[in-house]
Amino acid sequence: MKIALFATCLVDAMFPQVGRATVTLLERLGHEIVVPQAQTCCGQMHINTGYPDAAVGLVRNHVAAFAGFDAVVAPSASCVGSVHHQHAMVARRAGDEALAAAAEEIAGHTWELTQFLTDVLGVEDVGAHYPHRVTYHPTCHSLRMLRLGDRPLRLLRRVSGIDLVELPAAEECCGFGGTFAVKNPDVSTAMLADKMHAVRSTGAHSCTAADSSCLMHIGGGLTRLRTGTRTVHLAEILATT
Repeated sequence: MKIALFATCLVDAMFPQVGRATVTLLERLGHEIVVPQAQTCCGQMHINTGYPDAAVGLVRNHVAAFAGFDAVVAPSASCVGSVHHQHAMVARRAGDEALAAAAEEIAGHTWELTQFLTDVLGVEDVGAHYPHRVTYHPTCHSLRMLRLGDRPLRLLRRVSGIDLVELPAAEECCGFGGTFAVKNPDVSTAMLADKMHAVRSTGAHSCTAADSSCLMHIGGGLTRLRTGTRTVHLAEILATT
């Protein structure tokens, strides 16, 4: 199987360890991973902020960068959600049916990491070891757009040494929402405060999720409060042995 890593621009620019962990994990499971150098932002930020026309070129670039692969895997439910639910729509809005068809073809074999592990590879025990108390935050896109369900939790439960504790009000948004946090800072901060309170109530050493963006938001708040609780992407836990 020819597999490409869809690193995402946030991971590439700010959290490269998440991309490395994804590659490490998949290589440990016996797969060779290619990182297409032509990949850029998938355009989600532009689309969600109300500038779909500006995203057309990014969709076109994405389709070209990932053509020819059997599987495209990303450590981001948010970006995979954009590929699945927005790319073809953006292309059709621009009147480019050929691009829309190509985007749908790419989306058909694009998976978020936990989807790929459980649904495609049929693996739940990836041989990870993480001897810490961990709580899991299901991000909005993973929960409502991709409908990952309990896939991440099934993988976490098979990690040796882990003390996995339930997060109270887990399905409530952390308040990030991309530019929502910038345009509505007071509301975003209030939502973050609720999420941090829930995380701290678990006594967890680490809060994990399938999106670096939400972890960045939560982690920033926890760091400012000097709680000692860290945020760690799910890929990093699954890659640890």
